[in-house]
Parts: sequence; C-alpha cells; structure tokens
Amino acid sequence: MPQILKVDPSSWDSTLSETRKVLKAGGVVAFPTDTFYGLGANPYNRIAVDKIYEIKGRDPEKPLLLLIDSVTKLENLAEEPSAACIKLMQAFWPGPLTLLFKPKPSSIHKNITADLIGIRQPGNPTTRKILSALDHPLTAPSANISGGAPAISAQQVQDTFKEKVELILDAGDCKGGKPSTLINATDTPARLIRAGEIDFKN
Repeated sequence: MPQILKVDPSSWDSTLSETRKVLKAGGVVAFPTDTFYGLGANPYNRIAVDKIYEIKGRDPEKPLLLLIDSVTKLENLAEEPSAACIKLMQAFWPGPLTLLFKPKPSSIHKNITADLIGIRQPGNPTTRKILSALDHPLTAPSANISGGAPAISAQQVQDTFKEKVELILDAGDCKGGKPSTLINATDTPARLIRAGEIDFKN
C-alpha cells in the first residue's frame, strides 16, 4: 500500500523531505489541488511520466499540464508570454486556470512539451507550498483512471491506485467541481480549449 502522510504544519519539513525523496526516485505522489487530488511526477523523469500514463490508462497523445508555485518559474519552461497571457495570469493566477504557452527547448518529456505546454499556478496554498520546496514543476493530471471520477480525498486515491502510487499527501477533502479552465492565449484572440472552474467567454 502507498505511504500516506497527513499534511500538518507541525511536520511540514519531514513531509516535504519525503515528497522530494519519492519524486527523486521516480515515484508518483498524489496531492491536493484546487479542485481534485492530482498525480505528481518530476516532468524531467521520463520513467515517472510514463508511469502516470500507465497507471491512469491515459491516451499517450494526451499531454500533461504542469504546476508551478511562482510566475518566475515560467522563464525556464516557456517562451515570452503574449500580452493576452499576461492579462489572464494577472487576473486569475493563482487559481484554476491553465494556460498554454510556447515551450522552450528542454529535456521535459515529449508528451508534456508537444507543440504547446500547459501551465498553471494553483490557488491551493498547500499545493504551492509543496511546489516551492521542489527544484522542478510537477505534473498534475487528476487522480483517477482515465474516464473515471477524479478523487477528492486521499482515501479515494488509495482505493483507486493502491500500491501504484508511492506517496499520498492527505490534506483532507478537495472541493471537487469542475476541472481547471484551459485557454490558448498564444493566438489572437485567446481561445477556450476546455471549459472549467473559471467562466470564460470567447
């Protein structure tokens, strides 16, 4: 069975230390996001990214988005954002808005940086604290078998994946609801790719 750690401010250091250890070893960590639990892996580790596709039964042609804790982390991942991207970031980051960017050349797994790369700065402060302790972004597909209901609790993650996930960070129930809104603002005008938590009118 996976290791389950309760997210508690009194034990943050040991929790973050174990999270880094699992990710460095190529493991998968389930953690809370703005709406559901997500599956985190180091996007520079091809084996870890492949494992997420495998355990979710995810279409290998379907990209994974990345989470960052700070806008400053963008410069290592994406080309200069468009004016529309900047306006959207200023209005809705941190929060459940995923934006598409033109990726910089990197060693990130090809399934993440296809033609464009999806990136979000989450609103959940626990998620951002986890991200701030890492020297890389995290993948963040919802913790579910593809096509199934996303997990909103650590128990649901455990019931779904059992030993296929190395670590679950239990921060209580997520609020559920809609996934993050996905927008392509590399084009003009910006285009809605996936409707979600933030209402966006074309």
